[in-house]
Amino acid sequence: MLSQFISERDDSLLGDIDFDFPEGIHAVGRLDRQSEGLLILTTNKNVTRLLFQGDTLHKRTYLVKVKNTVTEEKLEQLRNGINIRIKGGAYYITAACDAAIVNEPLGLLQQIISLPAYPPYTWLKISLTEGKFHQIRKMTSAVHHRCQRLVRIAIEGLELDGLAPGAVKEIVEDDFFSLLKIDNWK
Repeated sequence: MLSQFISERDDSLLGDIDFDFPEGIHAVGRLDRQSEGLLILTTNKNVTRLLFQGDTLHKRTYLVKVKNTVTEEKLEQLRNGINIRIKGGAYYITAACDAAIVNEPLGLLQQIISLPAYPPYTWLKISLTEGKFHQIRKMTSAVHHRCQRLVRIAIEGLELDGLAPGAVKEIVEDDFFSLLKIDNWK
């Protein structure tokens, strides 16, 4: 589904979820159509600014299934920053990030609809503090490993933690800001 409530196209939208969303709710840090996982919805218009546009960097963590076997050399390239093309056609060197090869994350993804597995492939866990348009897809492509699946599992201390696709979990505002490591939000 699209991570929005309104669309001119006939798409599955957040409003299709069986939940009584409050007036003025919006998505923060949207996911593209091919991605899945944790999505923050809030009525607080300051969250986007505090989380993604402020001076303090906030970590987002993803499980990434890429085509073929990733070598330590390619992993190191991802960790140290890689040259990608960004919006407008310019090139950009990504900031250093955490990247590791992980075993197939079946426990976490059992609730998420499976896609066929066409080996060889590698699962990566990538945590970064910036978010250029399709950044992880562009990063893995730059080291010649096409992204086959992308699942956001955490934003700072707010984790997907077994939440089923389409499920909504309400969080008390103080806990919400604490998990996201956002100070002085009032």
